[in-house]
Amino acid sequence: MLIAGNHDSAAQIGALGVLATDGEAIVRGPLDEDERPLVLSDAHGPVAISALPFAFEYAARLCFEDEDIACPADVIRAQLASARKHVADGMRWVVVAHAFVDGAATSESERPLMRMVGGIETVSSAAFDGANYVALGHLHRPQSVGLNHVRYSGAPLAFGFDEEGQEKSVSLIDLAPDGSVEVTEFPIKPLRHVRTIRGRLLELLAATEMSNDLVRVVLTDETPQIDPMKRIRALYPNAVQLAYERNERPVAQRLEEQRAAIDDPHALASTFLDIVRGDPLSEAESGIVASALNAFATTEVGQ
Repeated sequence: MLIAGNHDSAAQIGALGVLATDGEAIVRGPLDEDERPLVLSDAHGPVAISALPFAFEYAARLCFEDEDIACPADVIRAQLASARKHVADGMRWVVVAHAFVDGAATSESERPLMRMVGGIETVSSAAFDGANYVALGHLHRPQSVGLNHVRYSGAPLAFGFDEEGQEKSVSLIDLAPDGSVEVTEFPIKPLRHVRTIRGRLLELLAATEMSNDLVRVVLTDETPQIDPMKRIRALYPNAVQLAYERNERPVAQRLEEQRAAIDDPHALASTFLDIVRGDPLSEAESGIVASALNAFATTEVGQ
């Protein structure tokens, strides 16, 4: 199964479909208004596997000719409705989807699934009613959400330092004749761990062994140090971040600040211009941005 996620180009993923062996694999890039499953059979009968790629609301409205699609949950519901038509009575059904299910634990490196400001990007696990197993992508932490058979296998490697210490794994799913599932996790041991080291610069430089781990350095020195990253990389060549403890903000606070920025597009535009040209929005520019945002919001409500 190969589907496009929110980091991918749907067209490029879809182009890989020519490599899929007929009847043995399925590749989904762009949306399909007639979502046909891959059907495999074992000694106990057929299993339908529906692969539902990620798509934004505007693409789903065009694909399904439904102007009421306004959020990721609506997109998933439309995909599932299309897929269910091809799942015959008595078939076991597996759904592969890219979604953010209510109640799941997030990580710092995951991008929002919505382009509309202030929208709700989650979908209820109840949307997948009827499926015997739901294999989810998007979130990096292995976890079941709502129901045991609605599950993220998680990313095979850590993509952020808030994932430090998480055990990554590959999941083996045993689908029984009655549709129940048994999940076995096989731990993955990466060549390089993601970890944070903390202390005064001279203390950290006193280490006796070099490490190739991906390292985030937090210095507890009260004063700025001279060329600290270059000196740290003599022992930790894959050090990728350096910060001073006095400037540190908790992960939860950073996540909240990121989402707050997304929820205030006017302030986000002003900050962007300040970074690019050194000046925030002028009074005249502020009026233009406010007018454009109001027109966009009015259009979305009208749809």
